[in-house]
Amino acid sequence: MSGHSKWANIKHKKAKTDAKRGRTFTKLVKEIMVAAKVGGADISGNPRLRTAVDKAKADNLPADNIDRAIKKGAGELAGVVYEDGMYEGYGPGGVAVLVEYMTDNKNRTASEVRHAFTHSGGSLGSSGSVAYLFDKRGVFTVDMGAVSEERLMEAALEAGAEDVATNIDENIYEVYSAPQDFFKVKTALEEADIKCASADIAMIPKTSVNVEGKTARQVLNLLETLEDLDDVQNVYSNFEMSDEDMAEMA
Repeated sequence: MSGHSKWANIKHKKAKTDAKRGRTFTKLVKEIMVAAKVGGADISGNPRLRTAVDKAKADNLPADNIDRAIKKGAGELAGVVYEDGMYEGYGPGGVAVLVEYMTDNKNRTASEVRHAFTHSGGSLGSSGSVAYLFDKRGVFTVDMGAVSEERLMEAALEAGAEDVATNIDENIYEVYSAPQDFFKVKTALEEADIKCASADIAMIPKTSVNVEGKTARQVLNLLETLEDLDDVQNVYSNFEMSDEDMAEMA
């Protein structure tokens, strides 16, 4: 899980630049459109759309952009039609990589993702080649200074969370739930006035692969290259590296 946390932390820091923020907004709009297309424009009856909108609001996407994206996805306004999916592959050092995408041109996306893997010393795999190494789970992070561990555990576990972990390196608590319990746990934390630094449904690695030195740099370069592709929504990996290497490269 630490690989997931470390990569998420790096992404958070990099997203502070204007260029990264603009790309983040584009990805948020795509997710809203696809969620509305698949499940309809009613947020209360469409959990995926509710998740997308909550995330967009947390990242300060303007309300007009959110409303317009919902209407485009639901077919109320003309717009580009996106489809989503996942690529799987191996990066340097044998680390497993999952790439979630949304695109209006699958041929373009496949070419760009394949190039990113091969250019970084990795290889794109077939469907199912690495997905079995990950579990889909609800993931919440809470700053340690925001709440006591006891109070967080009480609220989260009573709502059906599976685990509450302490991440000393990042100074956060990590709460994990089954995907179907995501909103139940999220609502319970909100009602307990516990503010989450992040709340997502993510792919969490079951095992990790340790990398260091040149290989560690190659892994991070691959993940960042993939993240920077316009059609890529999320990137997950099962890498593990030392805090020293992470600090040097972050």
